[in-house]
Amino acid sequence: MKLRIGSRDSQLAVIQSRLVMDRLREAHPDWELELITMKTTGDRILDRPLEQVGGKGLFVKELDAALREGRVDLTVHSCKDLPMDLPEDLPLAAFLPREDPRDALVLPEGTSVWDRTKPIGSASPRRRLQLRALFPEVEVRTVRGNVLTRLRKLETGEYGALVLAAAGLKRLGLGERISRYFSAEELLPAAGQGILAVQCRGDMDRTALECLRDEEAERCALAERAFVRALGGGCSSPAAAHAAAAEGRIVITGICVDENEALHRGTVSGPLPDGTGLAAALAEQLQKEGGLWQER
Repeated sequence: MKLRIGSRDSQLAVIQSRLVMDRLREAHPDWELELITMKTTGDRILDRPLEQVGGKGLFVKELDAALREGRVDLTVHSCKDLPMDLPEDLPLAAFLPREDPRDALVLPEGTSVWDRTKPIGSASPRRRLQLRALFPEVEVRTVRGNVLTRLRKLETGEYGALVLAAAGLKRLGLGERISRYFSAEELLPAAGQGILAVQCRGDMDRTALECLRDEEAERCALAERAFVRALGGGCSSPAAAHAAAAEGRIVITGICVDENEALHRGTVSGPLPDGTGLAAALAEQLQKEGGLWQER
């Protein structure tokens, strides 16, 4: 059997796709696997904040088209980069075990002291709002591009520090660049951060893909996505959610932002199978606290 794996062409995306391919080879050593990379619209538009040009759905547009047209059989994504509403004909087939979900501070190479007179770079509204609350004395400025592009911008002196996902740095072999980690209490991660998601066509037999599924990661990812979806937000929304599962239970923490950019945070827990419902209820609760709730 031959399987074609679609991926963005960034170094991190290729590494992540190869992690998926390694799992498939281990379970199905007789399969022939081919990696097909492509540049997405989101990778090309780097001069404006993503929320101004259509959100992170721009990172999957070309990959979705390749799936539908049969040019690839699976696509691999950072779960945090997926739109909250996915087309019914392109379901998520599997979620891999979670890497470190935290955000991390990165300083210029060879530097151990953070120069707070320079801006701190962040790509997402979620991070920018939380960073302004954490460090009100520091300018927070948008930075675009893949991880390596952002690091190059850091080295030129344009920024005093960057905030990046720890998972991506570790997968790139750049864990030593992390100056400090932010706890979830300091900086709540994006929904799905640290989890790889595999997408396929709806008519595909997914039985052989069970080797890719991690139930705990799947439950947490779906709960986190349910929280953001219940807020009516997409990947460019300042909303954030993080779930942790243990011994059959799940703890979900979420943040939403009101019209005055004030952060509203809450936590809920319950049985693991109830995660998506608990997350949606938490979103409703926080919307009411922020005066954002409208009867549907």
